[in-house]
Amino acid sequence: MRKALPWLALAALTAGPLTLAALNPWLAYRGFAYITGGFAGIFALCLLLAQPLLAAGYLPGLRGPTGRRWHRRAGIALVALTLLHIAGLYITSPPDTVDALLLRAPTGFSVWGVISLWGILATALLVALRRRIAPRRWRWAHNALAALVVLATVLHAVQIEGAMELISKWVLCLATLAATLAALVDLRLLRR
Repeated sequence: MRKALPWLALAALTAGPLTLAALNPWLAYRGFAYITGGFAGIFALCLLLAQPLLAAGYLPGLRGPTGRRWHRRAGIALVALTLLHIAGLYITSPPDTVDALLLRAPTGFSVWGVISLWGILATALLVALRRRIAPRRWRWAHNALAALVVLATVLHAVQIEGAMELISKWVLCLATLAATLAALVDLRLLRR
């Protein structure tokens, strides 16, 4: 039973917000591109919760090389979901998306979304250049970017009034911050 608890917690923390967002009556008035882009963002937020758990080996059955392999796969999926999120929003409203990307949007959540986007893309570039960077420097850079991405994404998500239900969104965001902080402290300070 102890081995199942982390998996049950992860499932509850992600399935709850996804289910409640899918049941949101506002979606009846939205188009396919908006819904697809929005749910790509929600799935990406859920993956951000799983990423530190995979990297630190907190999920039973996915420790060591297996967990790191799934961490890399989830990172690729995170990049794809982020691009799908932006594409869906662009199809829905090109001027708003361009304003957000150029940091001209009047909404605060747009800035945090763009910071998260660039952090995710910088992380992908860092992963591609991994063999050219000293391992210790690479790990510090990767962890710093991961912390930035999580913080920016959480600040982006909590400011949006959209399909996600408020309480489940906050619980998911706080769990993501806690998991990231725990993994960073564990991997960088305790398991040095």
